[in-house]
Amino acid sequence: MSTPKMRADASEVYRRYLSAVVMHGQAGARTVGLGATDLYALNILELSGPLTPGELGTRSGLTTGPTTRLIDRLEAAGYVRRAPVPGDRRKVTVELVGTPEDLNTVLAPVRRAVGEILGSYTAEQLAVLFDYFERATDAYYQATEELRAP
Repeated sequence: MSTPKMRADASEVYRRYLSAVVMHGQAGARTVGLGATDLYALNILELSGPLTPGELGTRSGLTTGPTTRLIDRLEAAGYVRRAPVPGDRRKVTVELVGTPEDLNTVLAPVRRAVGEILGSYTAEQLAVLFDYFERATDAYYQATEELRAP
């Protein structure tokens, strides 16, 4: 069985796609009055559930000081709260308690557009796309860990 030939511009197309996603995330964050890292942290907490400050810092790529300031900002805005860990008075987790009120409105146009694009694919094509998303996610997480390793 032969392997399909990759497009000559595959790397450029993919890099443009990733840049567009990042640029949209930054613009969306700014529109709802947040920094990109703040919105990214809210997304991390929404996907993972409560995390210790250290875990949130690791996942967001921040050191201790910036992580503390991030949590302080998000807590002051009413989006997260520090919750004590039962049985360990020294430990807290950071819990998501809200998101910017207009976030869904801000993200609705791109969600609608991407939904239309996805709706144009067959079930088999969607299966391939989502298989790619899952496997590429794992690859990026693994590559991130390798970059962080001493």
